[in-house]
Amino acid sequence: MVSTPAFAWEAGFDGPLCTLEHDQDGAQMRLTYNPAGPLYTITVTSPQAWSDSPYFGIQFQGPSPNIITTDRHSLSESRDALIVSDRGFGNVLNGLSDNEIALAFTPNASIAFDLEGAAPAVAAFEACATRPLA
Repeated sequence: MVSTPAFAWEAGFDGPLCTLEHDQDGAQMRLTYNPAGPLYTITVTSPQAWSDSPYFGIQFQGPSPNIITTDRHSLSESRDALIVSDRGFGNVLNGLSDNEIALAFTPNASIAFDLEGAAPAVAAFEACATRPLA
């Protein structure tokens, strides 16, 4: 068994956007919140190209399991990133902070993200998202 270090979940800013990011084994999950929208996005980047699919989902595994799916996703031009935008992400944020694994999936591919240490970064992201506009 080979052990690889888990990279930390990090909350921060990208200009006016609040961000929440995690890199793991060549894959990345990145959430943003744009208070001017308001609009949330989640981008799951994969080392392999995503194929066209009728839906995208995230299955949260742990103490508060949940499965969230949508057919309102798009692919980046290079097809390595799958993107979903919405006006609310409460169920996603709860899933990230309350569970152990987030499995991002389509019918043809999946990426598992370790949620160890995600809760404090999710809380910081949520606090950022509620700050007043300048």
